[in-house]
Amino acid sequence: MATLILVRHGRSTANTSGVLAGRTPGVALDEQGLAQAAALPGRLAGLPLAAVVSSPLQRCLETVQPLVEARPGIGTHQEERISECDYGDWSGRKLAELADDPLMAVVQQHPSSAAFPGGESMRGMQARAVDAVRDWNARVEAEHGEDAVFLMCSHGDIIKSLVADALGMHLDLFQRIHADPCSVTAIRYTRLRPFLLRLGETGDLGSLTPRENGAEGKKDSSGEAVVGGGTGAA
Repeated sequence: MATLILVRHGRSTANTSGVLAGRTPGVALDEQGLAQAAALPGRLAGLPLAAVVSSPLQRCLETVQPLVEARPGIGTHQEERISECDYGDWSGRKLAELADDPLMAVVQQHPSSAAFPGGESMRGMQARAVDAVRDWNARVEAEHGEDAVFLMCSHGDIIKSLVADALGMHLDLFQRIHADPCSVTAIRYTRLRPFLLRLGETGDLGSLTPRENGAEGKKDSSGEAVVGGGTGAA
């Protein structure tokens, strides 16, 4: 079956302002995110792409635009099922504020039971994303052959949930996975099992530098995952 290249959107204005964007309209790439998108064609140079599929949200469409422009004729297919998780009432709120919400502990420790008020469940988020990948795998293979490669541009929690599915991990373990902005993850699907070929590759090791957390300058050792995905290297 086909090989899937998963790209998380470049850094957005919501990432840098500490806001959980969700499906809030008008969230664009910031200056660094635009630079990450501009570098994407070079990073993927020489890799044949049968299709480019994107979440319909602005930050994903902006991320793939330079790539599509560099490859005339390939076009962009928008796929609603790989759109950001519907965080409902959490959307547009500060992550620091949400940290004290009792639901956050469930999101961190037992996400398979987490459902966002006014939004969707994390279990439902994963199911729709996996269905989208399976459908596109079949479509790309039918049109371009079993050795075809295609790209999907999506969001942190979506990509993490797809990696968990590929590894046979329970959704309750998916917060152990991390995907930086504009990182590349590759999964090769076969008849019997998927193979994870790359995970969160950016070529930038700056995000491994210990971060300071809070006004007291203490190192961040909370062990909590960033809902929606982190901001990557500074």
